[in-house]
Amino acid sequence: MVKMSVVYEGDLRCRLTHDPSGTEIVTDAPVDNQGKGQSFSPTDLVAAALGSCMLTVMGIAARKSSINLDGAKVDVEKEMVSDPIRRIGRIIVKIYMPRAIALEKRSFLENVARGCPVHKSLSPDMNLDIAFSYPD
Repeated sequence: MVKMSVVYEGDLRCRLTHDPSGTEIVTDAPVDNQGKGQSFSPTDLVAAALGSCMLTVMGIAARKSSINLDGAKVDVEKEMVSDPIRRIGRIIVKIYMPRAIALEKRSFLENVARGCPVHKSLSPDMNLDIAFSYPD
């Protein structure tokens, strides 16, 4: 179990602390929801966590399989919806893979990414658009 602390600092801003490391993140409400949009919103962190989780589990699998994943990149876009309630309606994930990933390893890595814990924790009501791009 990992403990994290969240302190409300006022004006729709929170300071999050990862207790084991002491690392801090500040969140701010987005402009379209009464905030200043000066930092990640909580829902931004969900979308970013998805991209990070996908790369991380692919990295674990790549390491075990002697695949060089260095330079892989993820771009994530998040769309909010308000009907019937305000929530994340769609996350678009574009994964840019490095050169020289063998054809026979690509589907393996893509399946690993889609099995990441964050992906598996998201609501099935959320639309996830995931695309992989290979430079060769």
